[in-house]
Amino acid sequence: MNAITFDTLKYANTLKKAGVSHELAEAQAEALSDVLELNIKDLVTREYLDTRLIQLEQRMTIKLGTMLTVAVGAMVALTKLL
Repeated sequence: MNAITFDTLKYANTLKKAGVSHELAEAQAEALSDVLELNIKDLVTREYLDTRLIQLEQRMTIKLGTMLTVAVGAMVALTKLL
């Protein structure tokens, strides 16, 4: 997965230019960096979604085939009874 970068220095400098104190700007940049890092680890990748969709498609195909087989068998059984 591609890494998403967060420039803490640029963020802190932007805060400083807006009048935020040096200590507060750096603390906020570090805190935001930590939050973003935790949330990025929980992101679902495209490859994961593709794999899950393929698995779902396979399961649905198997279930549909099973239902079709049971339905045809039931029709044959009913035809023989009548």
